[in-house]
Amino acid sequence: MSMTDPLADMLSRIRNAQARRKSKVVSPASNLRRRVLDVLEEEGFIRGYSRVEYPDGKAELEIELKYDNGEPVIREISRVSTPGRRVYSSVKEIPRVRNGLGVAILSTPQGVLSDAQARERNVGGEVLCKVF
Repeated sequence: MSMTDPLADMLSRIRNAQARRKSKVVSPASNLRRRVLDVLEEEGFIRGYSRVEYPDGKAELEIELKYDNGEPVIREISRVSTPGRRVYSSVKEIPRVRNGLGVAILSTPQGVLSDAQARERNVGGEVLCKVF
């Protein structure tokens, strides 16, 4: 079956796994997913992730979820830009998530960045998702 939005699939897997209090979740590997996970790890929303290679040439990302006193660190994670509706933002219009408590993840010409990194580098781009 063809998947139209692989990033939304990964975000849904994370959301579902945290609802079930799982410690790890697995998602098919791709470069975009890895870059988004890098930002989530830098911002402290996940413990980390590792890439698992299989003999048939496929790879998966094993994501270690993070909890604080039994509650998931990621309270809300949602896709902003979708294949049917792309959302772009200039550096002046980058959204603030929960007044700076959350993070917007952007795909920019300088790579996948958090909203704070994009403002620091003075670059805009496609708003991929919001995390709180």
